[in-house]
Amino acid sequence: MTDSLDRADVVVIGAGHAGIEAAWAASRLGATVVVCTLAPSTVGQMPCNPAIGGTAKGHLVREIDALGGLMGQAIDATGIQFRLLNRSRGPAVWSPRAQADKRLYAEALLERLEWAPGVTMLYGQVSELIVQREAVRGVRLEGGHCLEAAQVVVTTGTFLDGLIHVGREQRRAGRYDEPAAVALAASIRSLGLAGGRLKTGTPPRVHRRSIDFSALTAQAGDEEPVPFSFQTAELPQPQVCCHTTRTNERVHRLVRASVADSPLYNGQITGIGPRYCPSLEDKVMRFPDKEAHQVFLEPEGLDVDEIYINGFSMSLPAEVQHAVVRALPGLGDAELIRPGYAVEYDFIQPTSLHHTLEVKTIGGLYFAGQINGTSGYEEAAAQGWVAGVNAGLRATNRPPIVLGRHESYVGILVDDLVTRGCLEPYRMFTSRAEHRLRLRIDNADLRLTPIGRSLGTVSDERWARFETRRQRYTTNTTRLQSTLVRIGSGDRVAAAEALRNPSIRLSDLVRTESALGLDLDPLTPTLDIASLDADCRYVGYVRRQEQEVLRAERYASQRVPVHFSFTDLPGLSRELQQRLTEVRPTTVAMAGSVSGMTPAALALVSAAISRRTLSATVAADDISSGGSPD
Repeated sequence: MTDSLDRADVVVIGAGHAGIEAAWAASRLGATVVVCTLAPSTVGQMPCNPAIGGTAKGHLVREIDALGGLMGQAIDATGIQFRLLNRSRGPAVWSPRAQADKRLYAEALLERLEWAPGVTMLYGQVSELIVQREAVRGVRLEGGHCLEAAQVVVTTGTFLDGLIHVGREQRRAGRYDEPAAVALAASIRSLGLAGGRLKTGTPPRVHRRSIDFSALTAQAGDEEPVPFSFQTAELPQPQVCCHTTRTNERVHRLVRASVADSPLYNGQITGIGPRYCPSLEDKVMRFPDKEAHQVFLEPEGLDVDEIYINGFSMSLPAEVQHAVVRALPGLGDAELIRPGYAVEYDFIQPTSLHHTLEVKTIGGLYFAGQINGTSGYEEAAAQGWVAGVNAGLRATNRPPIVLGRHESYVGILVDDLVTRGCLEPYRMFTSRAEHRLRLRIDNADLRLTPIGRSLGTVSDERWARFETRRQRYTTNTTRLQSTLVRIGSGDRVAAAEALRNPSIRLSDLVRTESALGLDLDPLTPTLDIASLDADCRYVGYVRRQEQEVLRAERYASQRVPVHFSFTDLPGLSRELQQRLTEVRPTTVAMAGSVSGMTPAALALVSAAISRRTLSATVAADDISSGGSPD
């Protein structure tokens, strides 16, 4: 072993989407990082859907990119079909999604890690966390070698005591052909953290040559693809088509006939699965009146034979899966490359963590990704950035960073996890955001890149480009407020005011009103237009949300007195009284996170605490002035 493999500032266990962002963020802060993973082939894998983004998930990727992370640039370099979802709705819920060439995607991320300053890749399996006196001291690998580190980030995905199910067949594995982390699971259980078992699954893959694409419906990408990264001006890969089909009665009949062999229905699986991403067995058995379910056939790469059957996750016996796949229109001669499977794995309750994702009871130990009860590459990557940057800050003796709910989806994700815990695999939705008109994909850089720069995760090149963009935004905003344009009634009003009319688009004004003279980026003009258009259109709503943010900040600083009693608080339901008494929040903002809390109830709690504080202050003044406390 070399010195670099004997000690490091930060050890990252796992090199999936969380581990990669954690290692990259910590290294950007100047920390030395060792990434422990099984082999180069395990870095940046996409074991399920070969795609990045989607509703709300695309927001997370944009924010990771704005903070200096890798995911956005990696998918832009390797994406083979880009679509901007929810175009028919408001810009707050527009969200990019892209199919990836999964081999190129993984290679791109491995190359970035291997060349990252201060990062060393160590190929082997960690068997134990070394913890002494309530602080992590390092890790022990299989074979006994110890690696010293005061910061360890655990990103084990589905490997933590992973158990794969295909019909009645079971085997220990983290992914299809890769060993589970059994010893490490035992080591983490010995820490005494609350946790449990979760379950996820993946569909079968079929060979491209065995599909009759003429019987399927083609689904093309966008004519003008929208990249994820604020750094990307051009997408290098050729764009391809996906296809769709639908299940039918024959498929449903096969599932019903074999459901007793499904581990989901015969009692084999005890872990909790994602409610919003049901398996084929659940779709058929829970929704018997639904005649068909849509299925997407997505290529896993440009030169890859595997086709991913999105919406067809199952854990039936392999021979049954073969028959079910062949019952789909266009797949009558399908060759099964690999059956689908379900996998159970350990997670820890994220209420055991601080907002930095550091374990409350063990200094320097951070968890990120599926071990915290989440699903999805994007949720994992976002947590990886949070854990990695805070591990790097701790290693360099700097204060931690916590992103707020009002400034990012990353902040919402972490806050939801550490305050509410995990009842099922967590997935991000735009509906989780209280201030989603502020948290759009077009302004993620305006919100977050200055934060990344102050931390050190944003490069000089990215910062220079951002400052130019921010200057353009400021100048253009002034022009929109001062330049008059003619509207349908014939009146002339400021362009910013005209844009509050839903029928007027800034992209149209740019073409018809030469007096505007906006300064737009010649490479990505649509990004500048999107930010200006949305900010003008929603200015009233955004101002209202800013007032709400100020109220939230006031709640965050308003402390709940230690002996404050929530019982018998007039106007507060008995249920909330009991929950608040159990949770004992230390601030009014924390009280707002208690399940069942409403804005009206929170205002009532805040007012009661204010009265109590005021009374105590008056009493103290009376005593100091010689009066009676009575």
